Amino acid sequence: MAKSAYPAALRRVINSLSKWPGIGEKTSGRMALHLLRAPKSEVMELAQALLELQDQIRLCRRCFAFADQELCPLCADSARQPGQLLVVADPGDLLAIEKVGWHQGHYHVLGGLLSPVEGVGPDDLRIRELMERIKTEGVQEVILALNPSLEGEATTTYLGQALKHLGVKVSRIAYGLPMGGDIKYADQQTLKEALSHRVET
Repeated sequence: MAKSAYPAALRRVINSLSKWPGIGEKTSGRMALHLLRAPKSEVMELAQALLELQDQIRLCRRCFAFADQELCPLCADSARQPGQLLVVADPGDLLAIEKVGWHQGHYHVLGGLLSPVEGVGPDDLRIRELMERIKTEGVQEVILALNPSLEGEATTTYLGQALKHLGVKVSRIAYGLPMGGDIKYADQQTLKEALSHRVET
């Protein structure tokens, strides 16, 4: 096996970066070389930001989105409209939907999707917290915005049945999204159409 042309320190950075989603060896190589040529202050700024990311980012105690305080910026915003709760699988989906600018209500992050194959059941998601919020926050409509995958469909069906007993309107986003797609990677227009043309479950 041929030895790598890269010095060990550079190779370690390339290997670390290539573990990130969507970044292959070529891209990680370009990124590592950019870091090598960048001013030391820029590299130190990035290193500090990464450390702070680990130390300071937590989950919002109310909706379970990313936060650096007890409440995330959206839950802390008094201008958000009460009564409408949009449910997503993870914080990345929330960020993608928020960029569209369509939803002015609140969010709830489940922390995943039902997946019997992977051993993820209802008790592994934040479904109990969702039910509690619906009872205590005056929620009138729950919008299910979950990925168009087998796990997403199973979770949507489960929640649709469970929420009907609470007397709230339950709708789901329409799907211009391809089956097996991922909400956080959809373009903004597709997401806007899916949200605008949601259907009752």
